[in-house]
Amino acid sequence: MSILIAFLSLAIERIFGYPDGLLRAIGHPVTWFGRLISFLDRRLNHATDSDALRRRRGVEALLVIVLVPAAIAFAVQILLWQIFPAGLLITAILASSLLSQKSLADHVEAVADALDTGGLTLGRIAVSRIVGRDPEKLDKPGVARAAIESLAENFSDGIVAPAFWTGVCGLAGGVAYKAANTADSMIGHRTPRHEAFGRAAARFDDFINLPASRLTALLIVLAAFIVKGADPSGAWQAVRRDARKHRSPNAGWPEAAMAGALGLALAGPRSYGGVVVEDAFMGEGGRRDADSTDIRRALKLYRVADHLLIALFAILSVVLIYLTF
Repeated sequence: MSILIAFLSLAIERIFGYPDGLLRAIGHPVTWFGRLISFLDRRLNHATDSDALRRRRGVEALLVIVLVPAAIAFAVQILLWQIFPAGLLITAILASSLLSQKSLADHVEAVADALDTGGLTLGRIAVSRIVGRDPEKLDKPGVARAAIESLAENFSDGIVAPAFWTGVCGLAGGVAYKAANTADSMIGHRTPRHEAFGRAAARFDDFINLPASRLTALLIVLAAFIVKGADPSGAWQAVRRDARKHRSPNAGWPEAAMAGALGLALAGPRSYGGVVVEDAFMGEGGRRDADSTDIRRALKLYRVADHLLIALFAILSVVLIYLTF
C-alpha cells in the first residue's frame, strides 16, 4: 500500500498544500527536524575536536536524525492500519506534509510577479527566499535563471524524492528522506564548521537522491512533448550531454532537462556567501538572457511534469491493487 499512500499524498498536497493555520499552530515537519539537527550540531560538533572525531560524530548524528523520526513514523503507520481504510487516508494526509508541490510553484511564481511589478530590487528579494546564492550579485536574467534552477532542483528534492521513498517504504520512508535532506541543507556544507561533521549527511543525501533526480529529468523531458513551445529533443540532449558535468551528482539532471526544454543556459558560475563557485553550464549553447516569461514557461513544464508524476503513481497503485486482489 506504500504506492497508494504516495499517490494519495501527492493528490492531497497538490490540491490543498500545507495549511497556513496548521503551520502557525504546530510548525512543519522540516522545522521539527531542524530543531533536532541544531541540537545535535551544538552538542556533538566542537571546533576543538579532531576532524576524525567530528566525522564519526556526524555519522552518529545522521543515524539519530534519520532513524528516530522514521521509527516514530513507522509506529504511527502501524497504529493507523488498525482503523483501515480510514487509517490509509490519515497516513496519506500525514505523508502529504513531506511534499511541496503547491508552495514551490507559489514561491517561484512570486519571483516572476516581482520582476514584472517591481523590477530587479523586488526580484532579488523574492528569489532570496528560495535560493542560497548572493542575490545582490544577480541581474534580472540572473534572478530569472536562479528561480528556474530552484524550480527544477526542488521538484526533484521536494516532491519526486519524498514521493519516491514514500512509495518504497511508506510513511517511514518519506520521513527518513525528508529528515536526511533537511540535514544536508543545514550541515552538509563545505565550511570550516561542517566540512567534517556534515560529510555523512551530504554523502547520504547524494545517494538517496540518485533515483529521484533521474526520474525528475525524465518527467521534464516527457512534459516537453506536451507543453507548447518546449523542446523535448533539446531537453534529452542536454541531459545526456550536461547532467554529469554539474558539481552535484543529482542537481544537474533536472536542471539540464529544464534548460534544454526551454533553450536556456542554466547553472554555471555562481556566488555563495561572497565565494564564486565554478560550475558547468546546463543547456550548453542556450541563451542566458532569461526573464519572467521564461519563469512562467518553466512553471508550465513543472506543472505538467508534476501531473505526470501523480499519474504514474496512480497507474502503479491500480496495477498493484489488481495484482494483490
